[in-house]
Amino acid sequence: MQDEELYDEIETRESFTERYLGLSLGNFILALLGVLTLGVYIGILLFGDNSLEVLLNIEEYQSYLNTEIENLKDNNSQLQKEYFELKELERDTNND
Repeated sequence: MQDEELYDEIETRESFTERYLGLSLGNFILALLGVLTLGVYIGILLFGDNSLEVLLNIEEYQSYLNTEIENLKDNNSQLQKEYFELKELERDTNND
């Protein structure tokens, strides 16, 4: 009789994680390590040296540089026009 009661007590005894989370302690630790590893990996992807944030900053800088290139091209064409006009005037004054 005492052996049966002892076996019943052993069988019904559950750990904290089994009672509240439905997992054995080993499975709980394994799941916790998996979640932490995944969290660190996603953090590195979003905020690391090769991250999405860096990519977006580079694309924004590239857009700025392309705009600056267009502005400089326009400025250059205006200066070239002015230069050739002055050169033409100089040639006209030399011919007279």
